[in-house]
Amino acid sequence: MKQIINFWPIGAVCAIVLLIVAFRTKVEFIVNLALRCVLGTIAVYLLNGALAWGGAAVAVGINPLTVLTAGILGFPGVLLLFGIGLYQFFVWGA
Repeated sequence: MKQIINFWPIGAVCAIVLLIVAFRTKVEFIVNLALRCVLGTIAVYLLNGALAWGGAAVAVGINPLTVLTAGILGFPGVLLLFGIGLYQFFVWGA
């Protein structure tokens, strides 16, 4: 019976360590996503400005969906957004 009682502190310490590791990775993921969202939004804004300065009629709006797309997919997501904008421009003549 004494061996079972000594198991609980070890199990509690292991559970606490696992919770700390899980919490750290979750916070790291959230910070990484937020940073990618901010940088993706800045990239969309700068590309919109560069295209407008060059005379192109393609622009991507900045809204929650485009911010999340840029944040989750990163730079390929920004390129995807502008690819969709080009597709709409050529197909629908917007």
